[in-house]
Amino acid sequence: MRKLLSKIGFAMAVGAAAGLGALTMRGKGRPEGRWFRMLRKPRFQPPDRVFGPVWTVLYATIAYSGWRVWSRPASRARTGALGLWGAQLALNAAWTPLFFGARRPGFALADLVALDAAATSYALTARKVDARAAWAVVPYLAWLGFATVLNTTIFAKNRAPACRIRGASLVVPS
Repeated sequence: MRKLLSKIGFAMAVGAAAGLGALTMRGKGRPEGRWFRMLRKPRFQPPDRVFGPVWTVLYATIAYSGWRVWSRPASRARTGALGLWGAQLALNAAWTPLFFGARRPGFALADLVALDAAATSYALTARKVDARAAWAVVPYLAWLGFATVLNTTIFAKNRAPACRIRGASLVVPS
């Protein structure tokens, strides 16, 4: 029973992170919304329909990996890995509200760079506790690398100048 409840707990934690993104997408941050459609995107931007299935699989591997680490005997490495697992999940949960909700690709990129570091650190630490747990997040790390390139490119293509002069007033983009 404990094993089942712990699996459900990890699935619920990951589901909460995904749910936050889903709630953000229901509001002003929809990919089919005007703001996102107006962004200049790279040619390698996947179709919107790709993201749901990809993230479903990735979230499942994140939950599985965290559960595997949790289910191992207590140790300093296990405690560190679980802390990093929680950190990467929180950073993951923050990205969608930053990018789509707040419409701040630059802040989302900063979050994503921190997420890359936390997820990589998690995988390296998890490897000391359970090799399968570390290998389970390799596709996630690959996707995060792609997402970082994508976010960087969108940010660069849509970045306003640091400031510009309009008449006699200084206008600083938000």
